[in-house]
Amino acid sequence: MFSSLKVKTFRFYWLGMFISLVGTWVQSVAQSWLMFELTQSAFLLGLVVFLSSIPIFALSLFGGVLADRMNKKKILLITQNIFMFLAFLLAILTQAKLITPEHIMIIALANGIVMAFDAPARQSMVAELVGRQYLLNAIALNSAAFNSARIIGPALAGILIAAIGMSGCFYINGVSFLAVIIALLVINLNNKNNRKKAPENFFIKDLSEGLKFIKDNRTILLLILMVGVISLFGISYVILMPVFANEVLGAGVKGLASLMSSAGAGALAGALILARLGDFKHKGKLLVVSSLVFSVSLMLFSLSKVYLFSVIMLIFIGWASITATGLINTLLQTLAPDELRGRAMSAFMLTFAGFMPFGNLLAGALAHTFGVSVAVFFGGAACLIFFTALNLLYPSIKDI
Repeated sequence: MFSSLKVKTFRFYWLGMFISLVGTWVQSVAQSWLMFELTQSAFLLGLVVFLSSIPIFALSLFGGVLADRMNKKKILLITQNIFMFLAFLLAILTQAKLITPEHIMIIALANGIVMAFDAPARQSMVAELVGRQYLLNAIALNSAAFNSARIIGPALAGILIAAIGMSGCFYINGVSFLAVIIALLVINLNNKNNRKKAPENFFIKDLSEGLKFIKDNRTILLLILMVGVISLFGISYVILMPVFANEVLGAGVKGLASLMSSAGAGALAGALILARLGDFKHKGKLLVVSSLVFSVSLMLFSLSKVYLFSVIMLIFIGWASITATGLINTLLQTLAPDELRGRAMSAFMLTFAGFMPFGNLLAGALAHTFGVSVAVFFGGAACLIFFTALNLLYPSIKDI
């Protein structure tokens, strides 16, 4: 289950990233609380999330070009230092009582811009740290770290906000980036695939080359489309969870926490199971199964009026979503040649994180017009139709 951690460089990197992720979740919860305290506006809460996500849609392909051209370690050192600066800036403004909603939105947008260049380099660097033998295990353990942090960070934030205030939470996040920065300084990377000499128009040329590679490779194109459908129609159930907890299930705030934890626990279990499987055969078959389970579970969750059944469905949703996206991540990195891996992963991030704000807007509009159950059922049905059609039209997807 933890075989990739035998690689010393990845072990340092993974530990540093996990510490930083916990800090990021602490800041995310504290920032949302601060924004709501300042504005009492649910719309502005959603706007902050939108501003932090939309740059990934607009800029991640350029981030992929840089990841293939430059030293990935240097890119990450720059981005992590900027993240740290922005966290400390938020902390100082909050502590000095100078913070305004506009400051929070500007910092959220800046974090999104940096993430557009950070994520492709971070995703594509994993193969250079562990090699193809441990790639699936390493990606699965990264997912496990993210989902563990998603459980630990918000719980820790609730304690820290009461103990040291919101500015203290932001300072802690700023300090947490030191763990990644120190890990990056310690590890060595073989960057032989990064091209040193670049013509003046290399951005456009390399971007076109990456898009042509994706377009001409049917398997990679289908995998990226699968991520896009999951992100656009499937993941948006998360932003509607408070409505489900209160209006559909009558479970209140405590019920909401349990529902969110159920999805997180399922996701963590999915990541650890993938890590245990390692570089197994028949990844395509598990991908098809997990994508269908995700779709059906989402539809059943939308119809549920029973709290326990909803919890069970959320566990399946969490497991299936992480299994599907983890497998797609691994297959993309395996199928893409070394010199194009950054651009392949930038397309993954474009569809995975870049489509989310549009999916959230669509889900919000449907929930406002037809109700929250209809909105989530529509998302699950859209996923089921797409994945069923994909399986029928391209049965070779099971043989990847």
